[in-house]
Amino acid sequence: MMSNGQIVGDGSWNLRVFITDFEMERTLRVKGDLHIGGVMLKLVEELEITMDWSEHALWWPAKNRWLLRTRSTLDQCGVGADATLHFTPMKKKLRVQLPDLRYLDATVDFSVKTFNAVVHLCRELGVRHPEELSFCKPLEPNHLKYNLKDLPRKRQENGHVPADTNTFVAGDSHSSNSSLEKSNSTPFLCAPVSPPRNNHSHSNATTPISSPLNTTGTWKRNNQTNGGPLFNGANDSTFNTSVLSIEALNGSIDSSLASSPAHPSPEARSKLLRPKSLVERARMNVAWLDSSLSIMEQGVREYDTLCLRFKFYSFYDLNPKNDMVRINQIYEQARWQIINEEIDCTEEEMLMFSALQVQVNLQAGQKQPQYEDSLREENNDEDDIDAALTDLQVTLEGSNISRGPNDITYVPELSGYMRFLKPKRFTLKAFKRYWFTCRDLRLELYRSREDANAGAQYSHLINLRGCEVTPDVNISQNKYGIRLEVPSADGMSEMWIRCENEEQYAKWMAACRLASKGRTLADSSYDNEVKTIQAFLSMQHPAQAPAINPAGLGLDITPEDYVAPRYIRKLKSKLVQRILEAHANVKDLNLIEAKMNYIKAWQSLPEYGMSLFIVKFMGHKKEELLGVAFNRLMRMEMSSGDHLKTWRYNTMKAWNVNWEVKHMMVQFEEENIIFSCLSADCKVVHEFIGGYIFLSMRSKEANQSLNEELFHKLTGGWV
Repeated sequence: MMSNGQIVGDGSWNLRVFITDFEMERTLRVKGDLHIGGVMLKLVEELEITMDWSEHALWWPAKNRWLLRTRSTLDQCGVGADATLHFTPMKKKLRVQLPDLRYLDATVDFSVKTFNAVVHLCRELGVRHPEELSFCKPLEPNHLKYNLKDLPRKRQENGHVPADTNTFVAGDSHSSNSSLEKSNSTPFLCAPVSPPRNNHSHSNATTPISSPLNTTGTWKRNNQTNGGPLFNGANDSTFNTSVLSIEALNGSIDSSLASSPAHPSPEARSKLLRPKSLVERARMNVAWLDSSLSIMEQGVREYDTLCLRFKFYSFYDLNPKNDMVRINQIYEQARWQIINEEIDCTEEEMLMFSALQVQVNLQAGQKQPQYEDSLREENNDEDDIDAALTDLQVTLEGSNISRGPNDITYVPELSGYMRFLKPKRFTLKAFKRYWFTCRDLRLELYRSREDANAGAQYSHLINLRGCEVTPDVNISQNKYGIRLEVPSADGMSEMWIRCENEEQYAKWMAACRLASKGRTLADSSYDNEVKTIQAFLSMQHPAQAPAINPAGLGLDITPEDYVAPRYIRKLKSKLVQRILEAHANVKDLNLIEAKMNYIKAWQSLPEYGMSLFIVKFMGHKKEELLGVAFNRLMRMEMSSGDHLKTWRYNTMKAWNVNWEVKHMMVQFEEENIIFSCLSADCKVVHEFIGGYIFLSMRSKEANQSLNEELFHKLTGGWV
């Protein structure tokens, strides 16, 4: 029996395909054994439109996934008669906010994994080591008020429909086509990720933060001849002055992105969030996209806005010759972290950062020296694998022992009088003076120097390997303290050391930092560590008088762009004068030196590089903080941030996720820990750990290639 030229009952059926370029729909008569490539070929033949279709692919909105395997059949993909597919370009326009808060209009592949999309974008921007960066969604103030898993419950209490928070498992059996439509009706859900732009677009994407319909972040290039994007909102004109495009840069990317405006656009500044507690800092990590999914699968659509940020705080091979753009963007991210109080610093440190920023702005218009040699600024915080290799070299060669007698068996030792306190609850005890010796990763405390020389029993013994070392310095009060948190059977035992002067502090602080990583005083990096600490302190000393008159140089020091709000309130009218006095210490630095010193000072802060998450450990009822750093995990107290336990990656055997209950287990040599993450999806924590393991495996060779397969293997979470 024939019907319109088709044999009825031959197993064929109608497949609806929506062509997004022309906003029209076509119906194809297909069979289940037709492969995806055949569907696209048949569609193009029916369209009879001459154009390059090579960068188009099929997107399945109902299942929130791309159909990229062109040899797979419709049956194998599960496509049936009730499906509607989209024939759409894989590369689409995306607005990207850079770390310096400027916006960039870029063409990004929406079909590849987010990690690969970041790699391709960084290649266009001239940013080396793209594995250190990732995309995250813009956050809004309410994101800091609730944990991810509390948001549905809180909304329901206010009469709103809960959003789908089954993150990172896009298009699974638990999702429904109506979940996004329902969540879009709420007045607030999350970041400005725009909705579908026509009636044929549907998505049930489950993302870390949902996507509202009534966003103001959507933009379109309505007029292709004006050279700049227009916005669908009230603040269109605000953005136009601060939006870049790769096409418009015309090969001047290095010069355009290697320096940034002294003042960001008011619109970009107004969207910055300032966390008021450790809990709010932890909730900011909900915004990271899943590196193993495409951005399309995570609710992002064409003309949406994403933020490009340095996600992993392990910067490899910072080279002034090749990394002008990268150094500038790291500097800018550090700058806004400090100004927004995402990381704490003392008053002297705040003034030092402001002074370095003044010097950067002064040098921005000056001719700079050429860096012809390959000057590598290695991260001071080497990973534990490199530390172990260094120690092995010391053991085998004996060449690093250079501060003692010529006898190769000599082991360097540090000694001196300092004060010591081991705080205990409900007791008030003062610091007590002891004679300290540091040798072979151990601190020995004696009542006097004579007792130590006589071989008497020590009063206290501290094993420094694996401890946490935190500075406790206030230069204006002549206070040079070291806070140690030493692993013990009951967690971390806290101990305080008070040095007598700055020189003594630099030597002992360097010794403690190296010992915490398993490196002794014989290590070749000890002298450099001492010099780094001394340089960091010297920049914080106020000068007798300012070295410049900002008015004569046309420099406008707006406090809000230089100093965190709490110090603006504290210093008030004295603030600009104090900044200028601090600037006298750094007035001779050129542009790249000022930025590098800013980055190094940022890296020296106690809280640097610690990404926080709110978790609940198995068997414990109360919520706690989990800190993820480049070489360790830390269990922390919620309100104070006190360190309760530290686990080093070099003792880690495996890390796994139970995706059914969203629990994560990390296996260490000494114990296993199991926890659920409340402030973000457990996949985010998993990716941070796997990412840092990946970064620690990077080769020292200059011509290394990025092993994308290994990155996904370590961070993907799937076998």
